[in-house]
Formats: sequence, structure tokens, C-alpha cells
Amino acid sequence: MAQNNGPPDSWDQPENGVDTAVPGKNVFAKEFVPSFGTTAPAATSRPETSTFSSVPLQLSSTSSSSVTDDISPPAPAVVITENTANGDERKEAGEEEEPPDEWSDKASQNSSTFDDGGSGDVDSEHVTTAFSKPKKQPKVANMAARRKDHLNIVFIGHVDAGKSTIGGHIMYLTGQVDKRTLEKYEREAKEKNRESWYLSWALDTNLEERDKGKTVEVGRAFFETESKHFTILDAPGHKSFVPNMIGGASQADVSVLVISARKGEFETGFERGGQTREHAMLVKTAGVRHLIVVVNKMDDPTVEWDETRFNDIRDKLTPYLKKCGFNPKSDIFYIPVSGLTGYNLKDCAQEVCPWYDGPSLIQYLDSLPPVSRMSEGPIRLPIVDRYKDMGTIVLGKVESGSISKGQILTLMPNKCAVEIMQLWSDDDETEQVFPGENVKLKLKNVEEEDVSPGFILCSPDNLCHTAKVFDAQIVILEHKSIICAGYSAVMHVHTSAEEVTLKALICLIDKKTNEKSKTRPRFVKQDQIAIVRLEVLGGIICVEPFKDFPQMGRFTLRDEGKTIAIGKILKVVA
Repeated sequence: MAQNNGPPDSWDQPENGVDTAVPGKNVFAKEFVPSFGTTAPAATSRPETSTFSSVPLQLSSTSSSSVTDDISPPAPAVVITENTANGDERKEAGEEEEPPDEWSDKASQNSSTFDDGGSGDVDSEHVTTAFSKPKKQPKVANMAARRKDHLNIVFIGHVDAGKSTIGGHIMYLTGQVDKRTLEKYEREAKEKNRESWYLSWALDTNLEERDKGKTVEVGRAFFETESKHFTILDAPGHKSFVPNMIGGASQADVSVLVISARKGEFETGFERGGQTREHAMLVKTAGVRHLIVVVNKMDDPTVEWDETRFNDIRDKLTPYLKKCGFNPKSDIFYIPVSGLTGYNLKDCAQEVCPWYDGPSLIQYLDSLPPVSRMSEGPIRLPIVDRYKDMGTIVLGKVESGSISKGQILTLMPNKCAVEIMQLWSDDDETEQVFPGENVKLKLKNVEEEDVSPGFILCSPDNLCHTAKVFDAQIVILEHKSIICAGYSAVMHVHTSAEEVTLKALICLIDKKTNEKSKTRPRFVKQDQIAIVRLEVLGGIICVEPFKDFPQMGRFTLRDEGKTIAIGKILKVVA
């Protein structure tokens, strides 16, 4: 048999001083590079000898191709016996390993890759060592990087004030929407003769909203600054979708009230029946303490950045907002902007608005103080929505406590034990979520049809209250006639909406002295404050007394498309 390849002179082992010459009968063997526990030395040219830290190895005399086929990168425990009649034996846990059909298939799974380029020699330049390729892990958010202050912002205001346009432009200015996507939206909007709507399409994602130019569902998006992480909640402005707006406001920490400065539009939104008034009252009822009034469309030909128009709007709006409960000095801030051109959204526009020397909208949001959270409290997560996607997915805002992957929680009011399989915070998968974050959870042990908006995820050792009958203090905002026992309305509490009946009027409260009436009233009318007993008609709901947990203790009563009253829960009766 012809000899094609010469063997190395020796296997040097300087570490233990053992020098063993390879027998002459192994002349057909290729240069052997073990792949277990040792990294092949990199070299620019083929060395005369190779040095390894292992026991002496002897190879049987076989053909060059059979040796290549027989060498399979072993797993951690490999035993090689000396010259046997059948060649080298490699055993793992007492079993003989089958040679691979193709070396390329085996190389991708093991720690060494050989590439001899079709020749009989193994070039050390082509010998690389790579440990077993790990399984592809899902994108998990860096917990340290996500420890920025989290703020939830709800955009409210009258229909067509420019809420979605401002939200979409902020996303573009902060890099959440790239220029190519925006150009695509612009082309599509132009085809529908809606050129000025393209920015709003970043938040209005479904076809109905884009065709009509009206937000229906609460749009969700997020953006970041150097110090804060913001979640945008784009509430619908049309009066038909106020229930959806209430659900968005219940998740917010800060509200941006968008006002159209265009002549006639501000007056329409602010007059009785306009959504500017109702939205301002509803966000205050939902617990939002800080209101930023953004006077939009200042670039309109009817305005042209006129300071007089800006001051006129501020003077008319401030008294009503004060009546809603906002402090004009500390809770309200006015900013003139243009949502379409982006002036005063990210950077100050001194060239077009020299009379305004305050911060831009993003600068002001970034300067807001952090919101106090109940990190150590019991877990409370009101569910806003749910859907099915390889399991039951629920959405909501963590109001209290922190939730971890694999944790067992109780779904109220059904008292169903569920396991948290996955967590997402603003579309980034994470291992743990904290109060204030708008999250998405995958639940185990519950079906999607068994979950409804208004259900609460709670700590198993500290469940929330469930109520059918409760006492509450209410303020009648707007009602033409008197309200007596037996009156029914829809109650919006956190993310739940249920029909309730007024069972009894307990007493009236004097606005000036806060004294309670000693006799039970027969009726209550507009602008009066009363303590009443309410009964839920559709079963039971998850609530908490206002003094214990304000987020689940404040509510709104609506009837015939109008907000009738606001109130807070005093005591759970049954």
C-alpha cells in the first residue's frame, strides 16, 4: 500500500516530560487534533510537531478516509483504548458512538471543526475550537437598563385636537419610528387624500381608525429619554368612545390635555358637551395629579403663533381645571406646540415662537419628579384586555407589588390560581416587572374566555376585596332631574365597567362644613354630595376601600353617554 502522508516525528509533552514516538505502522494517519478539553494551537504555518497535554495516543493503521470518518468529536467523558484489531474505540458511558454520515453535520454540534480542503493534510489554520452552540434565548430586557423612572402618559382632549399626531411625532423624534416607515405612511395617507394624518398612523394602527381619522381603542407606544421611560396611552376623543378613554386614564400617571388653537375648534371642545371638559374631569377622577395643557395647531393660518390666542385659551381653561381639583400653580403647565411640524415637541422653537421661553414638551416630561410606587405592597394588577396567542395573554398596569416569571398568583374574583409563564414590559421580554409598568403576561391554568377586563391578579396570601353591595360617597356633576333610590347607571372602576343600582340614600354632605345630614334624604340633585349604598347587578366586582387602595377605590357613574357622578368607595358591605 502506497504511503501518501508522513507521520510527525514525535508527540512532545513538555508538561509531564513524556516523549513517545509514533509507531511506524501509523504512517497513513493524519495529524491528530484531539477535541476534548484542549484547544488546538493556532499557527501561521504547519508545525513539525504538535504539543498536547494528554496521555500518549496511538492510532491504528487504516486508510486516510477511514481515519477521518472515525474521528468524531466526543462528549466530556471519552475513553480511547490502545491499538485494537477494530481500530480506535471511543466510548461514552459504556456505549459505542456511531460515526457520522457527513462531517459537516457533526461539526456544527460539537466542539471542533475540521476543514482539510479536500487534501489529506489537516492545516492548523483551519482547525478551530467552538463549544456547543447554546439554544437561542428570547430577547430579555436588561434589568439594570430598565431601572429608569417609568411614567405613563395619557393623551386626552376633544376629537380632532391632534392627540395621535403629537404622539406619532414624538415617537419619530425619539427614534421609535424610522423615517422609511413614516414615508410609507405619508404615501398611503396621500393616496386616501389624508396627507396630514400620516403621523397619527403610528398610533392608529387598524384600518377603521385610519379611514375615519378617529381613534377608537386606546393606542399604546413607548419612548425613552436619558433618565425616564415613557408609555404613551392615546385615548379616543370622540364622545362615543369615552368608556375606552376611561380605561386608558386609569393606567396613567400624567395627562396631556391637547387643545386645538384653531379658531372655533377650542370653543367647540370647551363648551358644555365638549370632550375637553369631560376628559379633564375624568382624568382627575382616575387619580391623575399632573396635567400638561398642550395648545396645538399654533402654526394654523388662523393663529400663526399668536400670543394673544394662547393667553386667551389659558385664561378660559384655568378656572374650570381648578374646579376639577387641579392646582393651577403646581399641577398645570401650558405649552404651545405644533404637532404636524414638531415645533416645541423635542426642541424649543424660538425662531417661530419668541415669546415662549419655557421648556419643550419632552424636556418638561423629562423634568417631572418620580412618582411614588407601592413596591413593597401586595400584588395588584387590574386586567385591561386579554387575547389568545399560544396561551392566554393579559394586559394591564402593575399598581402594586412586583411580579416575577414562574410566580403563582390568584385571579380574582374567580379565585383561580395561575402561573406566570412570560412577562413583557413595553414589548421587551423580562424576568420581573415593577409598579407603574404597563405589562403583558402569559398565564397558565386559565383560558382566555375565563378572563374579563376588570379582573385582578393578586398575591395568593393577600387577596383583594370582592363586592356586590358597598357604600360610597358621590358628587353629582350633571343631571337634569333628581336622583332617587332605584336609579341605575354604569359604574367605571379601575378597568371594570358594570351596571349598578342606587339601593339607598344614606345622607347628604354639606360642601362648606363637610357635616353630614341627620335625616335620610329622599333624593339628590346636581352639585350635591351624598353618601349612598350601591348594588352591582351583574354579579360581583373587585374593589378596595379608597383609604386602603385609591387606585381601586375611585369610580365614575355614566348614563346616556354622559358622566353623571364621580365617587369613592367607603366600605364594602357584601
